[in-house]
Amino acid sequence: MKHLHNEEDWRVLKKKMEESKEARLTISFYQYAKLDNPQDFRDYLFIHWSNLGVLGRIYVAHEGINAQVSVPRENFEAFRKHLYSITFLDGIRLNLAIEDDGKSFYKLIIKVRPKILADGLNDKTFDVRNRGKHLDAAEFNRLAEKDDTIIIDMRNHYEHEVGHFKSAVTPDVDTFRDSLPYILENLNGLEDRNILMYCTGGIRCEKASAWLRHQGFENVHQLNGGIIEYARQVKQHGLENRFIGKNFVFDERLGERIGDEVIASCHQCGGPCDAHTNCANSGCHLLFIQCDSCKAKYDGCCSDGCKSVLEQPEEIQKSMRAGKRYTGHRVFKKGRAPHLSHKKLHNPFEKALENIRFTEMR
Repeated sequence: MKHLHNEEDWRVLKKKMEESKEARLTISFYQYAKLDNPQDFRDYLFIHWSNLGVLGRIYVAHEGINAQVSVPRENFEAFRKHLYSITFLDGIRLNLAIEDDGKSFYKLIIKVRPKILADGLNDKTFDVRNRGKHLDAAEFNRLAEKDDTIIIDMRNHYEHEVGHFKSAVTPDVDTFRDSLPYILENLNGLEDRNILMYCTGGIRCEKASAWLRHQGFENVHQLNGGIIEYARQVKQHGLENRFIGKNFVFDERLGERIGDEVIASCHQCGGPCDAHTNCANSGCHLLFIQCDSCKAKYDGCCSDGCKSVLEQPEEIQKSMRAGKRYTGHRVFKKGRAPHLSHKKLHNPFEKALENIRFTEMR
């Protein structure tokens, strides 16, 4: 079968999306399962979802599916009906975006990967389905208030920099695979404690909680549906919102406002700001936080150097990028910037551990 993909220029597609008045819904979901032929499943989804006008980023692997999509509102029921017709996805929870203008994606991309969530693990005995206990928002709040609970943010540093739960441990890691050995090392000897994990939509906690259980931890819990579902339930049921700041999301919006607080700073001037952007220089594309003032000053770039590149004619910019290979996503990190201080605990678990020790002494 011919490899199915959208061959239109991404700039054309993005402009089309930005100018569109079509009402759309941004949805995320995942499911761990055993797929015999991910490539055939990938092509099957591409054919059906293209016909429904679905846009987004979907990863398929032998271990299941991870999807963030944008669906025309008028096709939502048809999309859900098709999704639920797939046996292992029947009745799966769909996380709907909190802040949504329908402009989260401009292209349908479905990729086959070794895993839907890269973890760096190579343990044939590990069963990701043996996960921790799912908690709804109210249950999460109750357990979070207990003194002997350790709340762990399973996201990367640039995500929890703009928002996180109160009293959460926020490991300074670049990737999910970095977080697993880091957390396991720092939780050594605390196997009987209440471990409470959360992430954006639940997929990282699903695997991380199962990994901790595999390592002998007894009381492992995870926020069902992640921050996205938590925010919906808080609003629906009038619960206390324990999330501070903004929830980073992996689409064109780059964030959803959950709490009113702005806890981050512009990476250029240091002023209060939690708006992520990508450097306007296509040869850089660095993900960083930039306020409106610096955006105007640097023309949406991360530095004077990138601004000077952007001022060149497009043909010259292309020649400057020629022969250079760009891999992965470049992300700004405070500790690597000489003009900004980055004060952090030597061990971010210290505060949580101090609370536990204090409780034991009382």
